[in-house]
Amino acid sequence: MKKLINAVDAVVREQLMGMAAAHPELKVRIEPHYITRADSPVMGKVALVSGGGSGHEPMHGGLVGKGMLDGACPGEIFTSPTPDQMYECGQAVDGGAGVLFLVKNYTGDVLNFETAVELLHGDGVKVGFSLIDDDVAVKDSLYTAGRRGVATTVLCEKLVGAAAEAGYDLTRCEALARRINNQSRTIGVATHACTVPAAGKPSFTLADNELEFGVGIHGEPGIERRPFTDLNTLVDDMFKELADNTPYGRTLRHWDRASGSWQEEHTFIEPL
Repeated sequence: MKKLINAVDAVVREQLMGMAAAHPELKVRIEPHYITRADSPVMGKVALVSGGGSGHEPMHGGLVGKGMLDGACPGEIFTSPTPDQMYECGQAVDGGAGVLFLVKNYTGDVLNFETAVELLHGDGVKVGFSLIDDDVAVKDSLYTAGRRGVATTVLCEKLVGAAAEAGYDLTRCEALARRINNQSRTIGVATHACTVPAAGKPSFTLADNELEFGVGIHGEPGIERRPFTDLNTLVDDMFKELADNTPYGRTLRHWDRASGSWQEEHTFIEPL
């Protein structure tokens, strides 16, 4: 399949170079890859950092700026960023009020961000960790332990970013991120599969009259493959899945700053 790129292994680096050239209000580090506000660190303000595999632009680098993220860590295409990216980005944006990581629930993202939390804590940086897991289509997938983190990430980055800009401390920012996540539900559908540059072919194949109901953002399987009839029926089905979503409880790890350790917390999510 034709792609408007030079080389698969240069896609992310060249994107970052282009972003740096086009946006003087941002600072872009090429090795390791991360993006920050040009005025970072903003002293006395909680710094927000997120990240994930590239291929979902403008997530997350396109949401770095005043009132949103202070830093973003882009991985390779559909690949988690590495702990050194998150660690160095956290160091670069810390203005003394702490760093909050907003993490989508994908196994690699979670493990690597957890490592960065521990490294920053070892440096004496106040650090928080908020997980996003809003996708009702699955409880587990090839990439996750539990529900996938998807569109609610944008809401968290914007709303918690505005709160941090307004002066919320780290504890209040964490609580707001958790509240936004727990009150959010999302579901996705696809009429065609994406094509990862390194693979060179679609992740899956659908017939002309089929769609993947509940698809993941990397092309992971959804609830089922079903016939497509019309848009009104599809929207009704999506809304029903969201509204009827069974209440569920899950045990999440959160970072306890007082003890400098991970603690497990059981949370029950109410129905809509």
